Amino acid sequence: MRPLKGDYPEYAQKYIDLIEGDDIISILHNTSKEMSDVINSFPQSKGDYAYAENKWTVKQVIGHLTDTDRIFAYRALSIARGEKQPLPSFDQDLYVQNGMFNEKNLAEITYEYRLTRESNLLLFRSFDKSVYQNRGIAAGYEVTLLGIMFMVAGHQKHHIKILKEKYLEQH
Repeated sequence: MRPLKGDYPEYAQKYIDLIEGDDIISILHNTSKEMSDVINSFPQSKGDYAYAENKWTVKQVIGHLTDTDRIFAYRALSIARGEKQPLPSFDQDLYVQNGMFNEKNLAEITYEYRLTRESNLLLFRSFDKSVYQNRGIAAGYEVTLLGIMFMVAGHQKHHIKILKEKYLEQH
């Protein structure tokens, strides 16, 4: 089952379009493995590499992915449990700036990403399909649980593409 327009914000269409198939749990598992493979291709010495001025470093990209996964998992859990209160937005640049990711080593950031992703996969697997159409408000947009899960997968695919094209191929 795939989300329909209206199950996610219009801005997320670019993420949804990156996802093939409709088995969201398998998709999330596969994107997690693909992201881990990409991340593991960076040597420790390249953690501070940014492909251009004012672009995030490899460490910051991975930290951003971890932060985003945590936020979207909270949103998914809230909506799955029937939360009716609007869920807040977040400023990704502020989170990266305050994440102090460049002051950590790449292995530590990668490990934290993997643990977060594994935890979120367990959470997403725990949801009964009957709650996939639960609706809530996140960052001012009406979304479904299924829409959020596809957004998580699409966000991963988006960053996989960037890491491959802008960080690995350029380097």
